[in-house]
Amino acid sequence: MIMRLTVWSGPMTALTKRAPSFFNPVRLAGWSAVGLILLTPLAAMQFTSEVAWDAQDFVFAAVLLIGAGLLLELVLWKARTPLARLMLAAAVILAVLLIWAEAAVGIF
Repeated sequence: MIMRLTVWSGPMTALTKRAPSFFNPVRLAGWSAVGLILLTPLAAMQFTSEVAWDAQDFVFAAVLLIGAGLLLELVLWKARTPLARLMLAAAVILAVLLIWAEAAVGIF
């Protein structure tokens, strides 16, 4: 005979339980975009000599993009209102674009 023990946890349990946030499609798309951005120069180097990245360039891009991704994760986790999330996320993305442009061509 098998006994089952069920614990009643209240009526709100079904409403408050969520799937693990790792499987959030937006989050997965963001980290996939980071990977694709890092793979793009590697693929381009196979077809043209105009893209000439070395290991240092890939490390710089990886640190920049992964750092920005982690910062976005923190911003989206800590900011409460949608407007605050939008503004902080835009600031992070703008900072990444400025750093990338400066590293690529030296705009400043």
